Amino acid sequence: MANQYETVFIMTPVLSDDQMKETVAKYQKLLNDKGAEIVLENNWGLKKLAYPIQKKSTGFYYLIEFKADGDIIKDVELAFKRDERIIRFLTVKLDKHAVAYNEKKRRKAQEEQQPQEA
Repeated sequence: MANQYETVFIMTPVLSDDQMKETVAKYQKLLNDKGAEIVLENNWGLKKLAYPIQKKSTGFYYLIEFKADGDIIKDVELAFKRDERIIRFLTVKLDKHAVAYNEKKRRKAQEEQQPQEA
């Protein structure tokens, strides 16, 4: 049975927009190749870090929520560790309450957008 995970990674702020998109595409492809189903992606943009990491005070944040077997997590995290463009990452397994909360939050955001479009 596939579990649901959420990964947030921080990319170095010296990347151009194209390099940032290329980095994100690399991890999307890695997840898809390993059989994961991407549920949600969210670009949080350039944010200030709570403390300097590798002498950098800002970074590009990106969130990917996906369903996958647990054995691919080690492969994804190894790829993050090897990539010099990634300065931090965190993968969390979501329990049933977190999954329900995220789905409810997505539905609410979708409902708020539809009246504006109509």
